Amino acid sequence: MLPGTGTRMVTNSMPEALELLRTRRSLKPVELVAPGPSTAEIETLLTIASRVPDHGKLVPWRFIVFEGDARLTAGRAIEAAFRIKYPDAKPDQVDYERKRLARAPLVIAVVSRAGPHVKIPEWEQVLSAGAAAMSLVLAAHALGYGANWITEWYAYDRRVLDALGLKDNEKVAGFIHIGKPAQAPEDRPRPPLAEITTRFETSGE
Repeated sequence: MLPGTGTRMVTNSMPEALELLRTRRSLKPVELVAPGPSTAEIETLLTIASRVPDHGKLVPWRFIVFEGDARLTAGRAIEAAFRIKYPDAKPDQVDYERKRLARAPLVIAVVSRAGPHVKIPEWEQVLSAGAAAMSLVLAAHALGYGANWITEWYAYDRRVLDALGLKDNEKVAGFIHIGKPAQAPEDRPRPPLAEITTRFETSGE
């Protein structure tokens, strides 16, 4: 605190935080290796992910954690749905689908439970779930892990959603794959700011 002011002193944490945001990269799930986050780290990840804007305090999202053998147990639901969609699929294709959630040491599903509300637009609730997913990705990066926010086909398959315990009004905002980076991620081209930014100008009258 600054003496006699009650104001917290500014430290060098702000540049570090900005560098953290600037250096975040998405890694492919297969590029995320063990060890995954510990139990305490998972709690930290979820705590941070739950601290997002939430108009009306509706908590329009929840989390499902997949780790250890549970990843393959959930994968069997994906496999079953895949077999129905593609009855002529080859064994190696079926095996790949079974292991969808086992590519990274930890997968956390962010479930959107947005719905009609007398005051809060459903769109704002959906955005809140997206914010929770992004906070989860950033928190993983801050802890030294890599992460990938994806959905893939099974996030939209009702058979899979039912098997994972989602209610009829719930949707998967994303499966966040988390693990240690197998190698340093490469950056990809980002859109030039001049192409995505405009400034609202007064008419001068």
